[in-house]
Amino acid sequence: MLSLPLLRHTDVPPRVTENFILSGYRFPNYSLRQCLASAFRPTNETGNFWTHFLPIFVFAFHFVEVFTWEGAPEPSNPFFYPFWNYFLGVLYLLLASSLAHLLNSMSLIIREICFFVDYGTISAYTVGSSLAYYYYIHPQAGIPEIEFRELNSTQRKSLNADDEAWPSASSPTHFQLFFESLYIPSSCLVAIICIITCCNTRQCWRKYRYAVRTLVFLLPFFISSTPIFYRLSVSSPSSSSPHLFSTMAVFFYRHCFWLVVSALFNISKIPERFSPGNFDIWGHSHQWFHCCTFLSILDEMQMIKVEMQAVLLNPTLVLSPAMPPKLPGPTLWSTYGVMLLLQGCIACIIARFGWRAYHIYAPEQKKLKGH
Repeated sequence: MLSLPLLRHTDVPPRVTENFILSGYRFPNYSLRQCLASAFRPTNETGNFWTHFLPIFVFAFHFVEVFTWEGAPEPSNPFFYPFWNYFLGVLYLLLASSLAHLLNSMSLIIREICFFVDYGTISAYTVGSSLAYYYYIHPQAGIPEIEFRELNSTQRKSLNADDEAWPSASSPTHFQLFFESLYIPSSCLVAIICIITCCNTRQCWRKYRYAVRTLVFLLPFFISSTPIFYRLSVSSPSSSSPHLFSTMAVFFYRHCFWLVVSALFNISKIPERFSPGNFDIWGHSHQWFHCCTFLSILDEMQMIKVEMQAVLLNPTLVLSPAMPPKLPGPTLWSTYGVMLLLQGCIACIIARFGWRAYHIYAPEQKKLKGH
């Protein structure tokens, strides 16, 4: 399996080639075992696989840290429901991305389905982020009362919430009304729009597919980040919790920075654009794209953990009478239920595009069987 020849871009179907990548291609008739074995040989997909597979373990390490915090509830406590959904969203994204790059040489049809699933997990990840933002960063989202450890007066003062920054219950703002009624549904709707658009770029808009796929995910970013924009607009470092505010803001700005850098790599195709053939195996733009997206996820998770820790350390952040009445806290239906419903919709969309891909590429794949 390791001796299978790697091909140049002129020796494989045009559907398989990537811009400015001239060699290192696998012919699209590999078996499953051959695809798995190719993870350990230098193809032009090897780096794409490892740059999203290895980060799974790094992310899991940082994830489980929250359960070791002093005073943290059990992992099964409803407090952690949104965080578990966020974890699953990231896990599926990294796993689907790495496997899509590893298994896409089984056939032209499977290649299409692999990347349809990849786009679906990205969309699901955006909703997982929205759930975490809603319950840990949203100013009115309710968190179930749990057993908080005793805090001394110094700790309570240092972690005192920015209650004065939020409008009173008698004067809800348009932002609050949006958060309460439309935030999660909007995130789900935009996620569905994103996967439909990205799947379409594999059959339409081919010339601008990378730009379209990158830009289309700006919409879920802006929708999902609404609670953070709101926090940044109504709070300030001079308010009652300057350390928490500045820490959250720094992680968010870093998250945005890595997203911008990853987008630039994905659209520009630098460095291989300037030296075609020299970055076919290692160092091409998609590998840097993977690295930067993962760094953005790490900073996002740290931002969420800062907000979670603030809630755990300071019950007044959630239970203060100065705040407007809280919405119901996270439940199985409002977290796992939302994600399952979304996954069902995404599965139907993938099935629809997969069926279309079968009819388009089945005749061509039959011709390739004898290669």
